[in-house]
Amino acid sequence: MPKRKGSKQKILEFFLQNIGVVLESRDIQEASGGAVEWARRVRELRNEDGYQILSHKDRADLKPNQYLLETEKRVPAFSRNISKQTRAWVLERNGYTCQMCGLAAGDPDPFGGPRTVRLTMGHIIDKSLGGDDSANNLRAVCTNCNEGLANTGMMKPERKHLLSQIRRATIADQRAVLEWLEQKLKPKK
Repeated sequence: MPKRKGSKQKILEFFLQNIGVVLESRDIQEASGGAVEWARRVRELRNEDGYQILSHKDRADLKPNQYLLETEKRVPAFSRNISKQTRAWVLERNGYTCQMCGLAAGDPDPFGGPRTVRLTMGHIIDKSLGGDDSANNLRAVCTNCNEGLANTGMMKPERKHLLSQIRRATIADQRAVLEWLEQKLKPKK
């Protein structure tokens, strides 16, 4: 009996059949057999297996939810080196909350019906851009934001804008921000 193909293999075959063609996320998910974590499989093909799958982050002419495999030539791949201890420390530091959309682990998943929010590790500076797996380059993100589902992640405010908003706030709100930061940044003993 032939071995069933996993979603990652199905996605790879779909990309290889469409080299040079801009593919939409819905088509990739359909090609995967409807896998929920299709975007994770795309990242694995790109980051761990070295396939040059481009997105709107790589080329200005691609829109969000569009992907392109330019060539079947592969580049050196990355490995996953995040220890359990580092994961636990980052999750605790980030208050078990997605640093992009603010949902907490266990909250109802806005895209998953009865599912709850699951958190994973997201890189601040992507490994393809020279980032590493250190705690300083990791943040807790929900699977929706990490997979780019419907581009739910809010843009981070620029420091200048953020500081101007805090300056405009009431003294009580400024103190609340200070207390929150002191608690969040308190050194571990």
